[in-house]
Amino acid sequence: MTIKEKKKKLTLKNFTGSAPSSVNKTQAQKTSAIFGKKENKEPVAPVVTSTNTETETVVKPAFTPKIIGEPEKPKSTKEWAKKKIEEELSLKADKKSAGKKRDYRLTVTKALSEDEEEENRARSLASVKRAREKQFKRQSSDTSEDTQKVTRQVRIPKVITIQELANRMAERASSVIKFLLEKNVKVTINHSIDQDTAEFIVNEFGHQVIKDEEPDQLLKNILSKDKNLKNAVSRPPVVTIMGHVDHGKTSLLDAFRQANVVATEHGGITQHIGAYQTTVNDKHLITFIDTPGHAAFTEMRARGSKITDIVVLVVAANDGIKPQTVEAIQHAKAAKVPIIVAINKCDLPGADANKVRNQLLEHELIVEEMGGDVLSAEISALKKTNLEKLKELIILQAELLDMKSDPSVAAAGIVIESRLDKGRGPVSTVLITKGTLRRGDLFVSGASNGKVRAIYDYTGKIIDEALPSTPVEIVGFQGVPNAGDDFVVVEDDSKVEEIVEFRKQELKDKKIAATKKNDIFGETIAEESFNIILKTDVNGSLEALANAIEKIQVENIKPKIILSSVGPITETDVTLAKASNAILLGFNIRPNKEAKDLARSYKLEILYFNIIYEALDHITKKISGLLAPETKEESQGSCEVLEVFSVSKAGKVAGVKVVDGEIKNNSEIRLVRDGAVVYTGKVSSLFREKNEAKEVKAGLECGVSLRDFNDIKKGDILEVFKTITVEREI
Repeated sequence: MTIKEKKKKLTLKNFTGSAPSSVNKTQAQKTSAIFGKKENKEPVAPVVTSTNTETETVVKPAFTPKIIGEPEKPKSTKEWAKKKIEEELSLKADKKSAGKKRDYRLTVTKALSEDEEEENRARSLASVKRAREKQFKRQSSDTSEDTQKVTRQVRIPKVITIQELANRMAERASSVIKFLLEKNVKVTINHSIDQDTAEFIVNEFGHQVIKDEEPDQLLKNILSKDKNLKNAVSRPPVVTIMGHVDHGKTSLLDAFRQANVVATEHGGITQHIGAYQTTVNDKHLITFIDTPGHAAFTEMRARGSKITDIVVLVVAANDGIKPQTVEAIQHAKAAKVPIIVAINKCDLPGADANKVRNQLLEHELIVEEMGGDVLSAEISALKKTNLEKLKELIILQAELLDMKSDPSVAAAGIVIESRLDKGRGPVSTVLITKGTLRRGDLFVSGASNGKVRAIYDYTGKIIDEALPSTPVEIVGFQGVPNAGDDFVVVEDDSKVEEIVEFRKQELKDKKIAATKKNDIFGETIAEESFNIILKTDVNGSLEALANAIEKIQVENIKPKIILSSVGPITETDVTLAKASNAILLGFNIRPNKEAKDLARSYKLEILYFNIIYEALDHITKKISGLLAPETKEESQGSCEVLEVFSVSKAGKVAGVKVVDGEIKNNSEIRLVRDGAVVYTGKVSSLFREKNEAKEVKAGLECGVSLRDFNDIKKGDILEVFKTITVEREI
């Protein structure tokens, strides 16, 4: 057979040859199924014979099946041709579809042979995708129906950021910010909020609040254990001397102690808080605390009233009640301590003790002489008159109060003053309120801790222990504590570091909160800052000076203390002042040699002060010097334009009449037309009767030309003025 003959489609018309004897069993079943016939005999494999010219396939029966029953009928040529065509079609379809994508398509043959091919068929990608989507929707609907709000226990510290709070609640930070915006509070994720606000937010989101137990609760428990003590014994009274500045408080204390503290204070006014002891009748011991009377030392007076048992209010008989006297009365009433009035300077001419008593009535202080219960005495600190009577009143009041303390418990007290000593390091004056302090005790004071290395009494003598109501100087602090901090001796040093770290973080958070007073979105007027570096000798003066500086009010200029500490001025302070363009202020302190040389090389001025109001006045003047000077206009005169002339060289010249004042050459002038200012400039030239003039008085006529302006019309008004610059002061 030729190639063309091979490619011819096999049909009944072109079929030639004898009928095959058998076919494949499987194929015979398929074809018989198609044509509706059943084959009962098994097919016989064909025998291929080849020749040199062409190859022919001749199917010969290898054996003759035996059929029981009806004898086999001979098949016609057409029947075998049909079988042959069916075989070739099926073989061709199998070869074509094997290993191709068509194998996955449904054909007539596959549809009819579903039982055999069912196992080999795979699901389409679209079907798998639809099934997954249905399963996901089913799961999401089930979870949404079954899921409930999870209530969590949220631990809240004293200060926490929005982001951290949202993380602890397992909520979105944007949800917390949105909630606060609904409450008209503008915040960001980095904004810090206090414990109360955080507690409110947690409750609103449906969670439970757990407040952090403060690490320093141990110290608070020690300080609170001071009532119903079995081993309590009487202790000396703590007496605070308060009053207005220059009313004789320190002089009175000097008279008690037979010392001269006034001579050591600059300006004759007390600027430190001191503690001393004196003996009355050789058996009664009294602890005195001296407070400053200047207005800037409000915190010191408040601190003195809180740690005292009795307040002695000193009032000058020749001066009467003054603002700081009223403030001292208010502090004493707030602390709920009894007041003894000492009317001082009764030996001076013009002294009127009855006037002082009547003024005290305005503040609800009724002395015994007027039927009240407030003790009073007329004294003279300089001449030491009636001092014994005042001491007896103090002892009497102390016996009425019946003050007791247990000396066997752990010592506790309050820091009255602290400073940085060059040789001994941080030194603090501490008033022991209970217990007995001994050398070697471990203690915590404010944000610092330490071990007692040495104890000095008020005379400077080293002692081994200090009993209640005893003021002592303690050496052994690791840092300079703040005045007013508590002082607690701890036996267990395991939690000391944790307490100190907690208190340091508290101070840091307070500073951060103080710097974020403005709107976080910057919707405020920008202020210019006046940088100040402040160094003082003691912590109390530092506190008073810093508070007074922050109260200075100047528009758009705010004093900013970038560094405040106790101790001498060092090279670091000078370098910081140079870098931040700040003034360096030392109060009762001097720089070391290196700092002085560095400041001289930087050409930086170091300001030294010994009196607080002088320092405040200087800072106020410095800040006022930064203000832009005010400009004022001073009227010189006015002119009316009668006629306008055109001059070839000068342009237009106005013929004017000076109505009032005078007009000068090169003076500032303003042209007003119909009530509106048309031109503001200077006089270019001034003529009087064709002669150039320097000035023209009222009632005279002259010619005026304006600099760079020619649009002058008849009836215009010329106003002559002078600009004056005035330096602004607070």
